[in-house]
Amino acid sequence: MDTASLFGFTLFFFLTGVKMDIKSAFRTTKRSLGIGIVSLLSPILVGAAVHETLRQPNEPEHIRTERLVGTLIEALTSFSVIACLLAELKILNTELGRLALSSAAVGDLSTLFLVRIITFSRHISSSPFSVLVRGVITCCFVALIFFVFRPLMYWVIKRTPNGEPVAEVYITATTMAAVGCAVLTHWTDRSPLIGAFLFGLAVPDGPPLGSALIDKFECFTSGLFLSVYVTSSTMRIRLQKWLSDPSHVKFSTIFAIATFFAKLIPCCIGSFLNFMPFRDALAFGLIMSSKGIVQLSHICTFRDNKIISQKVFTAMIFCVLANATIVPLLVRFLYDPNSRKYRSYETRNLMHLKLDAELRVLACVHTPDNVPAMIYLLDLSCPTKESPNVVYVLHLIELRGRNSPVFIAHHNQETSIAASSFFENIIPFFEYEGDNWDSVTVKAFTTITPLKLMHDDICTMALDKQTSFIILPFHRKWSIDGALEEENNAVKNLNCNMLDQAPCSIGILIDRGRIQKLMKPSSSSSFSIGMLFLGRNDDREALTLAKRMARDPRVKLTVIHLAYQDCKSVVYWDTMLDIEMLKDVKQNNGVLGNGCDIKYVEEVSNCGAQTIKLIRSIANGYDLMIVGRRYGVESILLTGLSEWSEFPDLGVVGDLFASMDLDSRVSVLVVQQQKCINVNRH
Repeated sequence: MDTASLFGFTLFFFLTGVKMDIKSAFRTTKRSLGIGIVSLLSPILVGAAVHETLRQPNEPEHIRTERLVGTLIEALTSFSVIACLLAELKILNTELGRLALSSAAVGDLSTLFLVRIITFSRHISSSPFSVLVRGVITCCFVALIFFVFRPLMYWVIKRTPNGEPVAEVYITATTMAAVGCAVLTHWTDRSPLIGAFLFGLAVPDGPPLGSALIDKFECFTSGLFLSVYVTSSTMRIRLQKWLSDPSHVKFSTIFAIATFFAKLIPCCIGSFLNFMPFRDALAFGLIMSSKGIVQLSHICTFRDNKIISQKVFTAMIFCVLANATIVPLLVRFLYDPNSRKYRSYETRNLMHLKLDAELRVLACVHTPDNVPAMIYLLDLSCPTKESPNVVYVLHLIELRGRNSPVFIAHHNQETSIAASSFFENIIPFFEYEGDNWDSVTVKAFTTITPLKLMHDDICTMALDKQTSFIILPFHRKWSIDGALEEENNAVKNLNCNMLDQAPCSIGILIDRGRIQKLMKPSSSSSFSIGMLFLGRNDDREALTLAKRMARDPRVKLTVIHLAYQDCKSVVYWDTMLDIEMLKDVKQNNGVLGNGCDIKYVEEVSNCGAQTIKLIRSIANGYDLMIVGRRYGVESILLTGLSEWSEFPDLGVVGDLFASMDLDSRVSVLVVQQQKCINVNRH
């Protein structure tokens, strides 16, 4: 069992190196650099002070060695442990999480460097030649990894077609090379974990090679070998033997508490001085003080090499287990991202924009297939010199094969091409800006983040950029002939999260191909838009967008007002607002602008069946349909339809237009108005 667990743990350290972005430690901010170094040095200084204070006369050499080992273990900041904790708490891509990851990367590499220095300094007086030989071997080993193996792995990536998986032979060869590096470091009287970790650092993180290694081995390693390793390690604890020595228990307790707070307090102060709230600063300090599987492995290695005694081993394992149990609970209590709702007290929707106001839109894309329809929709919003569009493009990429989320700002076309390989989805937006330079401004970004946390990045950007409207692509993709080609459930979950938490109005674009087929941006061809109006907030928001599009001379807008024939004598507040919104559409008196081609049609329905019949009759008459989401709104017009919804997140009407049962190629935009917080309730 020990052999199997050691092999699994060696593989785990290799994968840890693969997921670690070593560049983040070198391009880190001064704040992260300072916190990373202080979090390493402060426990060492405090541990040394405690050791000097409680030192007994004529203390044996092995006692001093054990306390030095204990100090280093407490000072260790593990990048992989912190990344796992942040992922478990779902705060990996928050400001707190990003600061913790960058600081941990600095601390991890600094610890590795410091341990090498201490090891060489302890042996240089007794055997200087041996230290020199080890130093040369280490340098040659590092040079071999980063100047031979790493270029070979980049060669493998270049040979792999874009979007295709890496060949199995290269995956096998990379894994065998990692095992070989572990054997080599073991042969030079060092831990095999170091060799595997260093080789993992040399593997280019992310797709295609890094993500392929993670997908292939992580579940097997974490699910089986790590469980075996932790179990076999904790079985070696002799708690009764440790408790039988009160003096050792006293020293261990004082030492553990002192070094823990020595790491906690400077991190708290450092983050608090950078304008972080006290609770967040305290949570950050706890995260940087967390212990886990990496510290456990070092303790077991020291025990296997008989550097520490059974009592010290038991005390240190007990401290790691207590830390790994308590710290996540405290961090979850202090820093709860779910309590930080993105709904805003400030009104950010289309209805409250002035006619000549700047329209700020956040357009999100996943793949190149999302780009054309998104650009055409933006062009339909009728940007002018007097009422320009500011478009923030966010390219969304799933975080795979690395621990650290990545955020890239494409400031302009030239710098972005040199800065990243994610520019192909952004170029068409800059071309669109060039074609409309006096009325459209484009600012593009790429975020690489876990799928479950992707909505946080979108909402944060929408708040920071003060956007009024977010556009997201639908999770289904249709082929040219209208058949369903692809369905992405991860995108579906993202859209549901966004509809629930968006800080402004939002639209889901269901592209069936007709938008791209019938028109090009800035062309003179006509475009037919239908707007189905049933009433309430979302429909009024959708109508506001349709009116804005109607100012474009190419657009022919038809507003279809669907009403219930028996409720004309009943007047509610929402009904009054609906009547006011429809007034200028009915009259078409030039309020919306001269030359607007708007047609108003009123239809009557008594039940859901008649509504379905109406939708089927009008679906093929337009290039784009705009509808309100109306989620959870009960209406006689839609009676019984919600029970058959395939996509309840789109609302009943949006679901009908997105359904495969609807024999139509019309594209649909489902609009939801911003959900504001009621100030009177707070």
